[in-house]
Amino acid sequence: MSNMELKTDLSKFNNDWYKKGGSSFKRTSWYFINAMFFNSAFPVISFKLFLLRLFGAKIGKGVVIKPYVNIKYPWNLKVGNYVWIGERVWIDNLGLVVLNDNSCVSQGAMLLCGNHHYKKVTFDLIVGNITVEEGAWVGAKCVVCPGVRVGSHAVLTVNSVATTNLLPWSIYQGNPAQKIKGRVIKG
Repeated sequence: MSNMELKTDLSKFNNDWYKKGGSSFKRTSWYFINAMFFNSAFPVISFKLFLLRLFGAKIGKGVVIKPYVNIKYPWNLKVGNYVWIGERVWIDNLGLVVLNDNSCVSQGAMLLCGNHHYKKVTFDLIVGNITVEEGAWVGAKCVVCPGVRVGSHAVLTVNSVATTNLLPWSIYQGNPAQKIKGRVIKG
């Protein structure tokens, strides 16, 4: 059979190797808590931070989480100090997501730790961690793909897609994101 005759066969998909973390009770509990307090208009940030910590997230001080944020697994989340997470952000953290101090993830951005191996008949799950380093900014409606590191003080401009690591102190734009210039911060 030639490669052109092979087809995706989702009946053969198997991600039993993937360990979601915690019991099915824990995952189900988080599903409902996420829906009620995070992926909703619920405004009390301190209570949200309490719930994240209760479910195993590592959360620093001064963190801001806006309404309608969707977090897959808080036990795979590490957030530094003074991090901002904007409205309708989706943290699909099948792997570890680290948001370092003073980083910002703006409205509608998606941090996607999971993907599929499109060259395999079985469409295998691929998981990669995401790190947003200190002072970096993931702009509105951006996508950060599995395994990407957004360098210190890098900027991913609105509606861009990061498929590879972003260099520190650089501004990226487009799909796939390309470096367009260096970042300079003025006092």
